[in-house]
Amino acid sequence: MSEKKRTKTPTLRELNRQFSPDFNPLVEPKTVETKRRYVRAAKSNELVDPTTGEVRAVASIHTVEEKDDKEFVKIFAEGVKAMYGLTRTGMRVFQAILDEYQDTKMSGGFADAVFIHWFGDGLQGRDIGMSERTFQNGLKELLLLGFISPRAGNLYWVNPALFFKGDRVAFIKEYRRKKPCPNIEQE
Repeated sequence: MSEKKRTKTPTLRELNRQFSPDFNPLVEPKTVETKRRYVRAAKSNELVDPTTGEVRAVASIHTVEEKDDKEFVKIFAEGVKAMYGLTRTGMRVFQAILDEYQDTKMSGGFADAVFIHWFGDGLQGRDIGMSERTFQNGLKELLLLGFISPRAGNLYWVNPALFFKGDRVAFIKEYRRKKPCPNIEQE
C-alpha cells in the first residue's frame, strides 16, 4: 500500500507569528496552488481606459486550470461564445470549424486558414448533426462577427485570436461600477 506524500500545513499560531512590520507582503502578486488550478490576486495600475487614455487601478483575480485537450477546446469555444454572444447555431458551427482547424496542418509554425466544405450530409462529408441550411446560417454569423473571412472558394482565413493551436487561453472580463448620475433638481 503506497502512502500519499503529505505536506504539513502550518498552524494558525505559526502563521500569526510571521510578522512583516516594514512592508505589506500582500502588495506583490501571490500565486496559490490548489489541486488543478493556480489562483493569483493582484492590483494593477497599468490598465488604460481606451476612451480617455486615463490610467486606472484594477484589482484582478487570475486563475489557471489544467485541462485535457478535449476539455480545453470545449472551454475555449464556450468562452468565445460568451464573449461574443454567439447564438446556439453560431456556437455549433464555430465548434465544428474549430475541430476542423485543430486537424489542419501547420505551415511555418501556424495555420492561418481552414478548408470548409459542405458535401454529402455534413462538413467535409462528416455528419455534424445539423442541416446544410443551419450550417450556412452559423457560417454567416461567424463571417459577420469576423471569426473567419473568405480566402478562396471553400478556404477561409481565420481570426488568429479565435483560432489557434496553443495550449493557453485567458478570458478577461472587466466589471466597472456605474457612476452615479448627478441629481438634477426638478422645479
